[in-house]
Amino acid sequence: MSNEITNATSSGYGTQSSSQKQVRDPKIWKTASDFEAMTVGQMLQPMFDTVDTSKGFFGGGVGESSFRPMLTTEMSKQIEKNGGLGLAPAVYHQMLEMQEKGSKK
Repeated sequence: MSNEITNATSSGYGTQSSSQKQVRDPKIWKTASDFEAMTVGQMLQPMFDTVDTSKGFFGGGVGESSFRPMLTTEMSKQIEKNGGLGLAPAVYHQMLEMQEKGSKK
């Protein structure tokens, strides 16, 4: 994983030219990425809740209901790792702005 912001969003975050690439703070970037993964997970959860697996050959039961939240979490992490929705760069920049405003007080 690179320490440069390379993801582009419609608002222009992370679209610096190659001579203007910024080094990102790894803790803030991880938090922004985790937030995006959580958001994707919240969007996936209703999709899995509406699937009726009780009529399938292997579906339903206590085991499936126990493992479904873990499946959703892991799927959302993989979606985020592979580009996600593009929320992480915007959240990252917003967190940097908030940190800068907090340190000026």
